[in-house]
Formats: sequence, C-alpha cells, structure tokens
Amino acid sequence: MSRVVIKLGTGLLSAGDGNIREERVSQICSGIESLKDQGTEVIIVSSGAVGLGMGKLGLESRPTELSLLRSCASIGQSELMHAWKSAFSNHGIMTAQILLTREDFNQQTRSRKVQETIETLLARGVVPVINENDSISDEELKFGDNDVLSALLASLCLAELLIILTTAKGLMTHASSGVLVPFVSEITPEIEGMAEGTTSSTAVGGMATKIEAAKVATKSGCAVFIGSGETPGRLPQIIDGKAEGTFFAPAGLDLNQRKKWLAFFPNPKGSIEIDQGACEAILDKGANLLASGIVRASGLFGRSEVVSIINPLGKIIARGISRFASHELEQVIGSDNETILKIHSWSNRPEVVHRDFLAPLINKCDPSEN
Repeated sequence: MSRVVIKLGTGLLSAGDGNIREERVSQICSGIESLKDQGTEVIIVSSGAVGLGMGKLGLESRPTELSLLRSCASIGQSELMHAWKSAFSNHGIMTAQILLTREDFNQQTRSRKVQETIETLLARGVVPVINENDSISDEELKFGDNDVLSALLASLCLAELLIILTTAKGLMTHASSGVLVPFVSEITPEIEGMAEGTTSSTAVGGMATKIEAAKVATKSGCAVFIGSGETPGRLPQIIDGKAEGTFFAPAGLDLNQRKKWLAFFPNPKGSIEIDQGACEAILDKGANLLASGIVRASGLFGRSEVVSIINPLGKIIARGISRFASHELEQVIGSDNETILKIHSWSNRPEVVHRDFLAPLINKCDPSEN
C-alpha cells in the first residue's frame, strides 16, 4: 500500500491534566516506522490540542466561549507537536506541522497548495502531522474531532486507506450492549443509526462523525478502518487486514484495485454459481453481476453479506457483497432486470453484486476451462 492517513483521537493521546500519553505516542511512531520501512507513506491527523490546553489551564470541561476554546488550542498545539517531534526523532524520522481550516478545502487554489506541500514532504520522507487550526477558527469545531478533516485529506492526497484510531474497538450494533460490525459494504441509514456522539468532556464527534468521515472517504475510492488505538503498535496488522475493527469498503474501484481489499473481506456466508456469460462479464468487462447470469445460490446469507462467486466448473473466481438475501435471491435467479425491480419494491437497482463490491480472485475468465 503506497499511502495511508492515520487519524488519532483526543482520548487516545491525552492522559488528562494537560499531559500526553508519551508511551502510546512512542508506540504509534514505532508502528509508523514499520509502515515506512515497507514503502508506505503516512500522513497523521492528530487531535488533542484543545484537551491538552484545557489541562494546562485547569479546565474540567470543554469551553463554550470561543476565545477560551481558541486559547486552549493555542496552548495545547505546541505541547502536542513537541510530543510528536520528540517521539519521531527517536526513530530518525522528521515531522512537519500543518494547521488547516475549512477554507483550505473550499478554495481550489488553497487546497492545491495544501496538496503540493504534503506531496513534497512525503517525497522527502517527512511525516506531516496535521490538525485543524482551532486557534483562529471563527466558529467552534465543525470537522468533528478531525474525523471529516482526515477524510477530506485522504481524498485530496489520494490515500488508499484511512485509519481512524479511537477508544472504541469499532462500530458496534449498540453502544453499550452490541457486538462489533467487522465489515460495512455500504453506509445505509441502518449503519448510521448504530453510531452515537461522544460523551467525553474534552472531545467532540464520537462514532457519528466517524461514519460521516467514512462516507466521504469511501466515495472517493479510499477504504476506511475504524478501530481501537489502545495497542497502536498493530498498525502493520491493520494494513494486512488482520486487526479487529470495522472495515468500510471503498467504492468506484477497477478490477485490479478491488483485489487489494480481499484480505479485509469476512468469510463468505454462502455462494452464488454463475454461467459462462456472467463469468466473462464480471471478469473481462468489469460488469455488475445480474440475476440473469445466476444458476443457483447456496447457503444462508443476508443483504450486504459476502458470498463466493463460482464459475460453471465449480471454481471460486471472486468474492462479492450480495445486495439480496439468499431467500430473496431464490425468487429472481435467471430473471431480467425489469422482473427484479417489480418483485422487490425496496430495490431501485437490479444488480445482485455491484462491481464496486466485487473482488476477483483471478484476472480473466478463460473460455478453454469450459
């Protein structure tokens, strides 16, 4: 993987009372050094300035007065950058501070300058450490604890993966009693309903803004991982798809790009057998998988769950995310698009597996196999 953006929340970095978790920052730097050794460029989006400034001023809750909020950010930002610079220097890595506002993304000339600066720093092996410029903001933070800022940066800098590390282990079906959602193929209202805001006295945002960030990043073709930063040394495992958390599939990728994300797919819940025409369409032409090309479905799976896609010889040629549950698919196998739309009033798209959520295991459909 050539480039990733790593966003770190206030709760991970602040130890309270104006102090930073130096050991955790050091662990993060070790993980980033491992990524750089593998040839991966890293951009950091670091929260924590306001929380650190609050501690230095002896404040117990986040200020509502904007001038005091800016003052906390001014005090805390120097502390935050000093911690990053010191920790990275132990690994022989140079850092650079960049402070941004919304206007830097709203104006094309300014966003291009941001991009050019980051590209130059990365080309020289420097790790940019980016935060919102809270000390001059005209209104309270709107980026959502830097979550949306990190997504905009990932899009602007053409990153392949946005890693959001937080105090939660990922998106949960329910905040207090739910289970981890390991894979999200599409951000639906149901997924958004699982997210809740933060109750932290020093941070803003919570899971709700992380979902908003995921929506921004995935639409630009960048995958997103949300997980716990309690053990930040596992960054290489996140890249390899072996860490606990929630993975959001990117959209708008070509066939070769989609193959990259196979490691993040959960185990298939069932399988779909297709005919030769459908095999050629999805592998050779990058088309959607339609019901008209499906011979049969096996196993029990729900909407948005992963299935294996099998050719006429019984060989698994791809993995994909089915838009139909297995019992719904039984009704439309072999049907044309118009029939599908008539049978399932909830669906306004006829494809069973959209090409954005289809990951081939082979490059080309070979007719000689049949």
